[in-house]
Amino acid sequence: MVRHYETVFILTPVLSDVQVKEAVKKFKDILTDAGAKIENEEHWGLKKLAYPIQKKSTGFYTLFQFEAEGSVIEKLELEYRRDERIIRFLSFRMDKYALEYSVKRKIRLTDSKKEA
Repeated sequence: MVRHYETVFILTPVLSDVQVKEAVKKFKDILTDAGAKIENEEHWGLKKLAYPIQKKSTGFYTLFQFEAEGSVIEKLELEYRRDERIIRFLSFRMDKYALEYSVKRKIRLTDSKKEA
């Protein structure tokens, strides 16, 4: 059954911009190769962590919202665990309220970009 999911992952701050883009592309390719349809992709950039993780206080945040089968999550999270550049990750299935909020947020973001 195809469902809506959202995943956020944090990359280590010692990476260059090229390495960050390469890592993001790797995980995006994992999703698309597994048959997922990516609906939204956001790069939040270098952000301060709430608490130190592996003696690091910052990290590069990236968010993907996508439609996929449940088995895709297992493959994606296995790759997260194998990649030493990933500090933390979180994936979850979106319920109807989270999906509705996501759509409204996406519209609001595109409207603010048009005004700028």
